[in-house]
Amino acid sequence: MATFQYIAKDASGNETRGVVEAGDRNAAIASVRAQGLMPTAIGQVKSSAPAAAPSKKPAKKGRAHAPADDGGKKKSKGLNMEIKLSMPKFLRGKVKTKILTQFTRQLATLVNAGLPLMRGIDVLKRQTKDQQMLEALNGISENIASGGTFSEALTQYPKIFDHLYINMVKAGEAGGVLEVVLGRLAEFAEKSEKIKNKVKGAMIYPIVVLCAAVGITAFLLVTVIPKFKQVFADMMGGAELPGITQFVIDASEYVQHNGLTIAAAVAVVVALKKILGKTEKGAYFFDVLSLKMPVTGTLVQRTAVSRLTRTLGTLLSSGVPILQSLVIVRDTSGNRVVANAIQSVHDAVKEGEGMTQPLSQCWVFPPMVISMVEVGEETGALADMLTRIANTYDDEVDNAVAGMTAAIEPALIIVLAVVVGTIVVAMFLPMIKIISSVSGGA
Repeated sequence: MATFQYIAKDASGNETRGVVEAGDRNAAIASVRAQGLMPTAIGQVKSSAPAAAPSKKPAKKGRAHAPADDGGKKKSKGLNMEIKLSMPKFLRGKVKTKILTQFTRQLATLVNAGLPLMRGIDVLKRQTKDQQMLEALNGISENIASGGTFSEALTQYPKIFDHLYINMVKAGEAGGVLEVVLGRLAEFAEKSEKIKNKVKGAMIYPIVVLCAAVGITAFLLVTVIPKFKQVFADMMGGAELPGITQFVIDASEYVQHNGLTIAAAVAVVVALKKILGKTEKGAYFFDVLSLKMPVTGTLVQRTAVSRLTRTLGTLLSSGVPILQSLVIVRDTSGNRVVANAIQSVHDAVKEGEGMTQPLSQCWVFPPMVISMVEVGEETGALADMLTRIANTYDDEVDNAVAGMTAAIEPALIIVLAVVVGTIVVAMFLPMIKIISSVSGGA
């Protein structure tokens, strides 16, 4: 018989810890469940020294198991060496959202099916191909096996699991509804990624067209225009060129002689934006600017409202306290204007006031959002109301993306046509004048 240490939840969701004697892990799980408990973590307690064998037969069993123990030790050493030789942590990026979402969804399914948390993590470890995620799962398993909770283990990997994730898991553990919370986390991540991908996809075409316009214009100014200039000088004998032609030639000469200056100016502007963006006032200015841009401002605003309401609604429905939820939403908003508004809401709620008044003082939130939040507070269904707001604004983001794409595409094509057409007309006007003078002389 072996000794197993376990962490489990009772019918009320309270956490219980203890030890059981069982022949193997499955028997230990069955023993814990027989007590009316739901095990969330279970691991064998290994003795510090091998027990003395009372007879030859048990001694042979001990020797038979010894190689397996040695092999486990060697394997552990090999794993430690592999981690040491892997990429340094400060050089690693974040785990992709797709990988984290897939892990969360699969773990929620396994736990909901009645599989213990540790067993579910072990199953997912065998399926994980991402090295950073695999290393994190190994560490989480060791932490839980040593008596820690799942949420405590997640805090050791802040680059993978953010405050939102950790606090929701903590709330799920406290309420005994971990599988429900994991499902909500997966749903939240999937919807957030869907909105993000739609916005990114809408910007791909305009960026490609702008890059093509800049590239074509630069090629014409640097390569084609100088040749036409020489032709005009030879054939027109110093005669005055049309105004539009002279403008294009002057622009060509400026680009040729000041190309490095233009490139340096662009680099300085980009660097200055990044430097200013790291300051509090500069970052606030750029966040305000992003919300008030003529074309994209509405899209950014709707995306911010959707993200905020979905995050807050998910936290509240998962049992996270309102003040703690507001702090998490503030830190994950991604926009300082919105973060300041949430801080005002936090301060008001802390003083026993409602959310409506501080929200109404921020121009980011439309009257419809404020009204629905007020109704949610009055009816006690704030979490459900916030989720409805998020769903509504998700649809509005979809419509805004479609409308912006439909408006930007023809506008950019017109701009490209005007730029290239202007250059072409400017080059052909002198040619028409030359042909006319030749025909008149003949």
